[in-house]
Amino acid sequence: MNLSSAVYSDWSMPSDRVTLKIPRPLYERLRRVVEDTGYRSVNEFVVHVLRDLVAETEGDPPTLTAREVEIVRRRLRRLGYL
Repeated sequence: MNLSSAVYSDWSMPSDRVTLKIPRPLYERLRRVVEDTGYRSVNEFVVHVLRDLVAETEGDPPTLTAREVEIVRRRLRRLGYL
């Protein structure tokens, strides 16, 4: 396979992710919000918030991933609850 066909095959393959564009000032505000929260990135935080928002509008009960449960546990430990 040459380089051009490798690039073409990557483009033609469906992806399970898409890119959303937001204004840079909003991104910078989110970056400051995310600092020291346990989220690895603004993207991870935004995905969490959007999942919660969609779940609320669809009437689904919110669910946490294993990573989110660990983040909550760490926060509770730091606050002295665990």
